[in-house]
Amino acid sequence: MASVPHDDHVHNEHGDQDDTVLLEDEEGNERAFQIVEVIEVEGKEYAVLVPRDDPEGDGVVLRIDTAGDGEEYLVDIEDDDEWNRVVRAYEAAVGEDA
Repeated sequence: MASVPHDDHVHNEHGDQDDTVLLEDEEGNERAFQIVEVIEVEGKEYAVLVPRDDPEGDGVVLRIDTAGDGEEYLVDIEDDDEWNRVVRAYEAAVGEDA
């Protein structure tokens, strides 16, 4: 998935906004995803997304980076160690909610 800008409403925890982003795959196909969770790991934020058309399908986890102008972007996690830390943190958070 490519880096995509998203709005600051990602941090809205009250659910009164539609936290939907369009992600483009390697073949140029766009697909709508809903941000269902934002977690913080070691000072960085990560968005957990699920497909709008298949909420029970495979989700996506992307890091939230901020550009110099303050605009936030979703980017792939390419580092295996970072990915493993985020997965462990997410699993721990989900376990606490159960």
